[in-house]
Amino acid sequence: MKLLLLGKNGQVGWELQRALAPLGDVIALGSAEADFAQPESLVAVLRSVAPDIIVNAAAHTAVDRAESEPERAHAINAESPAVLAREAAARGAWLLHFSTDYVFDGSGTTPWLEDAATSPLSVYGRSKLAGEDAIRASGCKHLILRTSWVYAARGGNFAKTMLRLARERDKLSVVSDQIGAPTGAELLADISAHALRTALTQAQVSGTYHAAAAGETSWHGYARHVIAFARAAGQPIKVADDAIAPVPTSAFPTPARRPANSRLDTRKLRETFGLALPAWQSGVERMLTEALA
Repeated sequence: MKLLLLGKNGQVGWELQRALAPLGDVIALGSAEADFAQPESLVAVLRSVAPDIIVNAAAHTAVDRAESEPERAHAINAESPAVLAREAAARGAWLLHFSTDYVFDGSGTTPWLEDAATSPLSVYGRSKLAGEDAIRASGCKHLILRTSWVYAARGGNFAKTMLRLARERDKLSVVSDQIGAPTGAELLADISAHALRTALTQAQVSGTYHAAAAGETSWHGYARHVIAFARAAGQPIKVADDAIAPVPTSAFPTPARRPANSRLDTRKLRETFGLALPAWQSGVERMLTEALA
């Protein structure tokens, strides 16, 4: 079994190198070898490797920057996945692709189902939805995993930023009207490998799924949990718990609009693949334990 992993150096791509290894021979490529800004250049890569499974962890994820470079975002997030899907369909390969809660408009308070109406608020969201649509239209065997609020122990993330600020400042203001589930790259990689094992023997599972940690919180709730954990671990935290103020999204204007409701209903994923998804707190605490060691 030959697997082609694209986007090997990203948060999820890094973890996928570990999680996919038991499935077969993993050829992992980064942007230097596979340039998603030049979609048609990927054809030669795909035909050279001739994979049985294509795993796409590459994406333009700079949400605000995408507003000023929509063509680049579309090339990376829509046109390149379309090329992958076309080639996968031609050779009968599976394609696993990651998408986002940003395909929804963030209205309401109910967790989004996979077949809910999409209405992206941003260039990033529109480009990711276009990528999804191209994959589904190609007829290739595919797993599209929509997720939210991704973090990893490797590199920077929201939790590490909050810890740094909590050590430096007496007061913090954190957005409290966006709700979602912080989801670890490690968890996503493990879900992906498990889903692919099933897909190889059950082609009927091809489709779109929501993959996120269990539970929900706001960015404010996330920050308070992180800081409380660090304080309990003996870290030198300067900010008091009651000095972490909840504020609306409007307090931090950004070029791209964020969805207020990023809740994803994961029942389809759990029932199809027999998975139990851990609470978001457990993954965050594990990541913090490593970061604080």
